[in-house]
Amino acid sequence: MTTSTAVAENTLTDEDIAGWLRTHPDFFQRNSELLATLRVPHPAGGAVSLIERQIEVLREKNQSADTRFGELVNIARANEELAERIHRFTRRLMRAPTRRAILVQIEAGLREDFDVTPAVLLLFGSGPDNNLRFVRTVAVDDPNLAGFDSLFASGKPRCGQVRDSLRDFLFGGDAAGVGSVALVPLADDRAIGLLALGSLNSQRFHPGMSTDFLARLGESISDALARD
Repeated sequence: MTTSTAVAENTLTDEDIAGWLRTHPDFFQRNSELLATLRVPHPAGGAVSLIERQIEVLREKNQSADTRFGELVNIARANEELAERIHRFTRRLMRAPTRRAILVQIEAGLREDFDVTPAVLLLFGSGPDNNLRFVRTVAVDDPNLAGFDSLFASGKPRCGQVRDSLRDFLFGGDAAGVGSVALVPLADDRAIGLLALGSLNSQRFHPGMSTDFLARLGESISDALARD
């Protein structure tokens, strides 16, 4: 071996070799005997042939793909179930003949279809609204609503934690047990109220979750209340 050849070999890097093999994909086809003699380290220890290692890599990739596919199937099933619940909830509201019946069905649907408790429906106006426990009527200029200005400005649901003062305002005597909150602004051509959903589970309503279904829920409630 000449000195120049030795220097050239010593300067080869992993990237050089990998790049060369990529540009010469027929190398092992032309040198098939190497496949049976090359040995590569095995993650569990020892060494295996290159072909055996390729099979293991493909098997690992297939297992990873199967796992991911299973996750996607579970997500699809969960979304389908949630869509069915939204549909059932909307039909409840469509069949309700009066405003009081609509409010009763909102509470029943949240509790029975979505297992949400406590839930509070704040409606802007004056005076009590049918004396239902989960419904509260507040004036539009109530100072407690100032904490929700950005929520109403965005018009989009929000999930996560709220300040203690706002949680107390929303849930009253149930506030101490609320670990996470979903806030859904209600509007037709103007703001008409706020739906507050609470959970004992601090992770049920978290900032990273999708709010698309909550938005659909809010639209169904807003449309139902606007009928009256």
